Amino acid sequence: MLSDTALPVVKATLPVVGENIQEIARRFYAHMFEARPDLLDGLFNRGNQADGQQQQALAGSVAAFAGCLVNTPDQLPDHLLSRISHKHVSLGLKADQYQIVHEHLMWAIVDVLGDAVTEEVAAAWDEVYWLMANMLINKERGMYEAVRLSPETIWRTWRVAQRIQETDDVVTFIVERTDDREVKPSLPGQYVTIKLQMSDGVYQPRQYSLTRADDGLHRQFSVKRVRGLGNPDGEMSNHLHDSVHVGDEVVLSVPFGDVVLEYTDRPVVFASAGIGITPMAGMLSHLVQSGAQRKVLLLHADNSSSSFALRDQVTNDIGRLPDASMTTWLVEKPQSSQHANGDLDGFMDVNAVNHPADAEYYLCGPLPFLKAVRSSLIARGVPARDIQYEVFGPDLWLADFQQ
Repeated sequence: MLSDTALPVVKATLPVVGENIQEIARRFYAHMFEARPDLLDGLFNRGNQADGQQQQALAGSVAAFAGCLVNTPDQLPDHLLSRISHKHVSLGLKADQYQIVHEHLMWAIVDVLGDAVTEEVAAAWDEVYWLMANMLINKERGMYEAVRLSPETIWRTWRVAQRIQETDDVVTFIVERTDDREVKPSLPGQYVTIKLQMSDGVYQPRQYSLTRADDGLHRQFSVKRVRGLGNPDGEMSNHLHDSVHVGDEVVLSVPFGDVVLEYTDRPVVFASAGIGITPMAGMLSHLVQSGAQRKVLLLHADNSSSSFALRDQVTNDIGRLPDASMTTWLVEKPQSSQHANGDLDGFMDVNAVNHPADAEYYLCGPLPFLKAVRSSLIARGVPARDIQYEVFGPDLWLADFQQ
């Protein structure tokens, strides 16, 4: 918790810092990368920098943490910190790199707020930063120790054994191990970071959900092409689609991710849209592999039947479970008057189907979809604690509400 000296200062300055936190974050990243361009080589996703998502995520996280220190010091945002920590360890972040962030973040606060940042104010916000940083460092140290690896050794080379063209925009990669070292099994819903060299020689990282349970020899993930040449946010997906083929080698981290299917006997409902099917496919595969007997309901929304990636896999897995079913919504109507598979028209309406009592819910898809589905579930009386969600890229929503 904040010291008695810092608490009133942070409380008094939180509104003005909150009003300016996005500009602080923007200047922080610009200043840091100007001084340390090497950080964009293998650690930071420059696509998220280009579209401003990383700045927004940092701003929201810092503001939410400071607000909790002031308003609910006994209920710090553990879920927020856990999500950040999983992303950090999947990138091989080192504890000493928090000092680099501190240096440039404090510079940005002074640069934006000017003379309002007295020595007292600077010391108070320095305390906020290190409280958050040290909590993350401790979490991340424990996660590295749990997998008996270090930031340098979480990486492993795999060879592409198979490419499957799921849809026009989605390719599934099945990779095989290239050595006999122990493979850390993934948990249902986790992702890996892939780190590849781009055309300009810079290494870039991206996270992709694992779409099938491990067999000890292979890993599987699916990649949707992000359209738009020259868009940094799509450079990895376009590189994978266009340039990575069977026999090529790729570097992957061990699996991480905090949205993991709970091993219980309760019914489970998956709700996804578009490429958000990927973690759901992984969870379904794990359920089949473990011989689960629980009731399962998959709700999925897509543009059309031809854009529904992994449909054959998830349909097959649902058929192998003793009490599982799937309902899909398609925005684009087919040529015939009826959908061949009983699909529903339009956007997902979670109230259009019966839900099992006392179910756990897992959501994945675009942010508007997540907000709409979560709101509908809350309105149905589903407890917030029973709803977990996954966002691809920086989580711009997590700081907006308490789970």
